[in-house]
Amino acid sequence: MRLFKGFVLSLIISLVVLSHYASNNPLSTFAQNTNLPNQPPAEPPDFQGLAASQKAVSTNSTCILSSASTSKLHGTPQQTEGPYFVDGMPNRSDIRPDTSNRAVEKGANLSLTIHVYGINNEGCVPLKGAKVDIWHANSQGVYSGVNEMGTSKNNFLRGYQLTDSNGTVKFTTVYPGWYQGRAIHIHDKVRTFNGPENNLEWTSQIYFNDSMNDQIHKLTPYSSHGPPQTPDDQDMIFTGPSTDGLVKSNSGKLLLMNVTRHDDKSYEGILNIVLNAK
Repeated sequence: MRLFKGFVLSLIISLVVLSHYASNNPLSTFAQNTNLPNQPPAEPPDFQGLAASQKAVSTNSTCILSSASTSKLHGTPQQTEGPYFVDGMPNRSDIRPDTSNRAVEKGANLSLTIHVYGINNEGCVPLKGAKVDIWHANSQGVYSGVNEMGTSKNNFLRGYQLTDSNGTVKFTTVYPGWYQGRAIHIHDKVRTFNGPENNLEWTSQIYFNDSMNDQIHKLTPYSSHGPPQTPDDQDMIFTGPSTDGLVKSNSGKLLLMNVTRHDDKSYEGILNIVLNAK
C-alpha cells in the first residue's frame, strides 16, 4: 500500500512538472498545418541534422514565426541559377504556350502554387509584389531561349508572376523532362524592387520525388525520351551545398515539392519560399 501511494505521488509530481514546462515553452518557431483542405500532410525529408528553425522553413507548411526567434531564422536554401536563365519573359500564369508560334507544350499538366514569405521584426509575413520567375525543360529535356538548342526565338515554359497580398503566385505548366547529368527540376527566382539598397534577388531550384519522375516518364510524350537517367541522389547540385552557405550538403532535399496527383494528365504542386532577412 505504501508503495502504491508513493507511485501515485510520483505520478502527480511528474504531471505538474510537465504542465509547467509546456506552459513556458512554445511548441515551435513554426507550426506545420497538416489539416489543409485537399492537401495531404507533407512527408518531411531527412534534414541532415539541421536546426529546428531551418527544418521548419524548408518544409511546405504555413509560415508562422515568433518575433523572439527572428534572429535565429534561416531562409529556404538557394541553389545555382544555371546557364539558361533569360530575363524579360512574359508576365503570365500559363507558361505552356510559345508566344512566337502559339504552339503549346505537351505533357502532364502541372499546377504550381508558390507562397513567398519575408521576415521582419514582427516575424514571418507574406511578401507582396515580388517578381517570381520560373523556367524549365520540356518533356524532351529542351529549354526555350537557348542558342545551342535552336530555341533562341522561343519562350515556352518561361514566365513570371507578381505575388499577391498573400505572397502567392500560381503557374500552369507541364511536368518537366530530364536532360543529361541533371535530376528533374524547375528553376525559380524571386526579386523585389524597393530601391537600390533594398532590392533582393533569391534563386533556387525545385525537385520532385524519383518515383513520381519515373511514373510520369512512362506517359506520352515523355516515354519517347526514355526514363530519367539521373536520380536526385546522383545530381551534384541536389546533393551539394546551397549557394548561400545555409546547407552544407544535400540542399536539394529541402527543395522537394509536394505534388498531388489528380489523374494521369493533371498534377498539383505547392511550395513555400522563406527569404532570409539578410
